[in-house]
Amino acid sequence: MSRSVAEAARAVLDAADPRAKVKAARAAARDWRLGRLEHRFDVAMPDRPARPDAPELLPPNRMPKRGKGGSERGRIALIHALAHIEFAAIDLAFDAVGRFGGQFARGFTDDWMQVGADEAMHFTLLDRRLHQLGSFYGAMPAHDGLWDAAAATAHDRLARLAVVPMVLEARGLDVTPATIERFAAADDVPTVRIFERILKDEVRHVRAGTVWFESACSEDRIDPATTWQALVRTNFRGLLKPPFNDSARNSAGLTRDYYAPLAVS
Repeated sequence: MSRSVAEAARAVLDAADPRAKVKAARAAARDWRLGRLEHRFDVAMPDRPARPDAPELLPPNRMPKRGKGGSERGRIALIHALAHIEFAAIDLAFDAVGRFGGQFARGFTDDWMQVGADEAMHFTLLDRRLHQLGSFYGAMPAHDGLWDAAAATAHDRLARLAVVPMVLEARGLDVTPATIERFAAADDVPTVRIFERILKDEVRHVRAGTVWFESACSEDRIDPATTWQALVRTNFRGLLKPPFNDSARNSAGLTRDYYAPLAVS
């Protein structure tokens, strides 16, 4: 019997070393694309993914201030923070496949395998850039807020889609353009190109979240926007703060009728 898609997803989550996790992510996505994995969900996902010894994981309120990214040191700190986000996002994508793939049509696994492969590529680009700048992933502390959001929504497919792609990844659409401007002002063209690639891909990721959220709401015969608002109020501890990148969000299908009622001034 061929390996199941759940086994492949679990292998990604169980890999602690960054290179091993990237390799497992790429292998899982490739094997799924080539039809080598059974659409079978026979392995449970872990409560927490394996993590390397570094970076040290701190609570968000204990993280050192990074600044705005004007100095080279500040830019390295920001690249490191974003590399950690992409590293955690690899696990988020494959956890979604292994934990919730059996509750959706095969297209869900198609989409989130591709998301996972994208996140692995984003991490690799940022890690390589850190090395070019004389640093490395793990050189600075990081926080585990993204996985905290995954743990809080492990019980509910709608809650997971509402919070992870439609809040957390959508926030990336809002803040990345300003980050690109800061690095462009510092003439850091290689990093600008990486961020532009990430922004383009993240629109597709948020769109996948929105499409599958709306599909599940249609199955359950519930209104997507009001359901999303209720789930965010219940399962997300942060605030939805403007400014919002309305055009990118709209391209992802995440229209203002979702998030405007929850926005704080």
